[in-house]
Amino acid sequence: MEFGRGMHEDPGIPNYGKAGRGPKIESGMTLAIEPMVIAGKPDICELDDGWTIVTEDGSISAHYENTILVTENEPKVLTIL
Repeated sequence: MEFGRGMHEDPGIPNYGKAGRGPKIESGMTLAIEPMVIAGKPDICELDDGWTIVTEDGSISAHYENTILVTENEPKVLTIL
């Protein structure tokens, strides 16, 4: 596979954990920031389709994505906020 052509390519950069312990973010990378806001408990599960994520307690949630290009000077948002 060519890099930059598929979804969810390495390196995976989680939105949790201790600062400074994950992969180094470098100029030229394009990142998908995918926050999930949950009204109930934070536990989630993936359905059998291998794609759909739902809350374990059935509470409502919202999941969206912004794409960010990392540049030498400052990040650039490529999607509409």
